[in-house]
Amino acid sequence: MPFDNALALYIHWPFCVSKCPYCDFNSHVRASVDQEKWREALLIDLAHEAAVLPGRKLRSIFFGGGTPSLMPPATVAALLDAAERHWGFDEGIEITLEANPSSVEAACFADLAVAGINRVSLGLQALDDAALHFLGRAHDVAEGLGALDIAQSVFPRVSFDLIYARPEQTLAQWEAELRRALSFGTEHLSLYQLTIEPGTRFATEAAAGRLTIPDGDDAADLFEMTRAITAAAGLPAYEISNHARPGAESRHNLAYWRYQTYAGVGPGAHGRRQGLATVRRKKPENWLTAIERNGHGMEAEEPLAPATQASEALLMGLRLREGVDLARIAALAGRGMADIVDLAAVARLPELIRLDGSRLTVSEQGMLLLDAILPEVVRDSAPA
Repeated sequence: MPFDNALALYIHWPFCVSKCPYCDFNSHVRASVDQEKWREALLIDLAHEAAVLPGRKLRSIFFGGGTPSLMPPATVAALLDAAERHWGFDEGIEITLEANPSSVEAACFADLAVAGINRVSLGLQALDDAALHFLGRAHDVAEGLGALDIAQSVFPRVSFDLIYARPEQTLAQWEAELRRALSFGTEHLSLYQLTIEPGTRFATEAAAGRLTIPDGDDAADLFEMTRAITAAAGLPAYEISNHARPGAESRHNLAYWRYQTYAGVGPGAHGRRQGLATVRRKKPENWLTAIERNGHGMEAEEPLAPATQASEALLMGLRLREGVDLARIAALAGRGMADIVDLAAVARLPELIRLDGSRLTVSEQGMLLLDAILPEVVRDSAPA
């Protein structure tokens, strides 16, 4: 069983006005959709999940996508009202919505706040117009910063994303961009290195030799500088790519990384509940058909073996600066700590990963090498 009785809810809105060339998320370009039909379908999917996962209160809700800021505020309000009726809200619940920083969507921010959104995550992605064009973004820097101003005026909590390690980006360029980002005073930043994901337009460009991102050494320099600058500014990394003032960490994402129970509704949404991995149908039309036929959008509910749950908890938790309680993970698997992690290998790598009592943590230097460390220390008895 998961380690906490709290519940996190993810609601997926799959539609975008355009597809970014780096994006491999379940997003679909649609000029328009039947908003009433989609609202009712999401409410049905939500009701099904509440029926099979009763007796909990929601600690966080996250509207992701796609571009959920394209949802009418009335739809957001209806979903939040239903979620509160089904489960109830913990005091201080975090309710996040991902938003594109366009002036059209920013015009709805005040109504979204009234609907119940208390945290927004803005996809600024860059503070350079040429970079935004390269990344396929529809906004420019001025429009993005205008949306940020509006967001900070209406939402209690604001975060935004930036993508770095872009082609030919230098340390000096990224340092200037990052320091400018920190000057806006948000409590949280998500800073991602550009990666080439299979099936994206960037993957096609890279395969043809038309796109090259920084190599391992250059990317490592950018990563280390990012962590140093954000820490000095009071927003240290609490996860590999996420930085926050103490107390301003994303409670919803922490639920994933701490391997707590989370429900997912909407096309392609995943969940973890009662030892099951759940996944909804990915294609919007197929999901709608399933809703009409079955009263939910579920594609699969797969039991997770204890060793698999332990492995997922370990691999997710080691992304966090706080690390994991290895004794708790071993109990989840029904094994001893030495059956989960090669303790001798941990002892050989004290500068990268260390065990203090039952708390296993990865150092700053180790975070840079996490993908290489994990195969060295994670036992095969808990496969990824």
